[in-house]
Amino acid sequence: MPLIPSAYQAPFYYFNNAHLQTIVPSTFRKVEGVQYIRQRIETPDQDFLDLDWSKIGSKKLVLVVHGLEGNADRHYVKGMVKIFNAHGFDALGYNFRSCSGEMNRQARLYHHGDTPDLDFTLNYILQQTDYERIALVGFSMGGNLTLKYLGEKSENLDSKIFTAFTVSVPCHLKDCSYRLEEPRNRLYKRRFLGKLLKKLEAKGEAINHIISKEKIQAIKTLQEFDDFFTAPTNGFLDHLDYYARTACGQFLDKIKIPIYILSAKNDPMLPESCFPVELARKSNLIHLEMSKQGGHVGFQLWDAEHTYSEKKALEWVKSKQTKDVTQSPENSF
Repeated sequence: MPLIPSAYQAPFYYFNNAHLQTIVPSTFRKVEGVQYIRQRIETPDQDFLDLDWSKIGSKKLVLVVHGLEGNADRHYVKGMVKIFNAHGFDALGYNFRSCSGEMNRQARLYHHGDTPDLDFTLNYILQQTDYERIALVGFSMGGNLTLKYLGEKSENLDSKIFTAFTVSVPCHLKDCSYRLEEPRNRLYKRRFLGKLLKKLEAKGEAINHIISKEKIQAIKTLQEFDDFFTAPTNGFLDHLDYYARTACGQFLDKIKIPIYILSAKNDPMLPESCFPVELARKSNLIHLEMSKQGGHVGFQLWDAEHTYSEKKALEWVKSKQTKDVTQSPENSF
C-alpha cells in the first residue's frame, strides 16, 4: 500500500534535464549557518571515525549518512542538519573512513555495506548519550547502508531508533554499477573513480602488499576497482560477490520500523531495479515515493532554502514520533 504520490516539481530552469537536476545542486548549492563540533572515536581495529555534531540541546537526534565520496560538509548533509536543528533535533553528520579530510589508518577504506562501522557508532551514541529518540537519514550509498543496517538488525534494533528516511538509494548495486559505465554517465563515473584512485595512491605503502601502483594506474572501471581493492580488503570474492552481499534490496523485507525511500524516476544513476515497487505495495512499513523529476540527490525547489527531500524528511520523521506506523504523511508542499 505505501506507494506515496509525489508532489515534487523541479524548477523550470532545469528544463526537465536529469543531469542538470543532479549536477547543479551538487556543484553550486551552499548551506550556511551549520557549525560542527568534531568528535573522533577509535574503532576496535585501531582506526577512527570522525563524527560532526550540530547540537541544540535536544533529546532527539537525527544521524545523517552521506553518499559515495561525500562527507558531512556536503550540501545535502548540511541542509538536512540545518532543517532538523531548526525544528528541535540535534544532528550528527557521519563520515565514512577516509572521508572526513584525513586518511584513515588501516588498509581498507569503506564500502556500500560497511554496517559494522555504523553499528559501532550507534552503539557508542546509545551508551554515551541520553538521546531518547534517534532517526536515521541516508543519501545514495548512505541510504543503501542505512537500510541494510536496519534489515540486519531487524528484531535486535534498539527501540530508540524509530525510523529512517532515505534518498536516491541504489537498492541493486550490480545494476547501478553498470549503469555508471554507460556513456551518458561517464562524468559521474570519472568523478567517483578518480577520487577513489587518489585515495589508493595516498595510502602508498599501506596497500602495496594488496595492489601495486601499476595496478592502480590500470584501473579504468568501478568494477575493476572493486575487484582489485574493495573485494580483497573486505572479504568478498570479487565485485559481483560484493554487490550481491551488500545491496540493501534483499534486506528491505526484514526491516521492522517504518522507512521512507524517495527516488526520482529520471535519476541517471538508478535503474528500474532500484525501485522496490512490489515490496512497498505489500508492506505497511516500506514507504516509496517516486517523483518524475529530481535527478540524483537533487530535489531542489524554486526560490526555497531547503530541498524537497529535506522538507519531506522532516515531515516524515516528525510524523513517526506520534502516529501509527501504518499512516503516511500528506504531501503538503
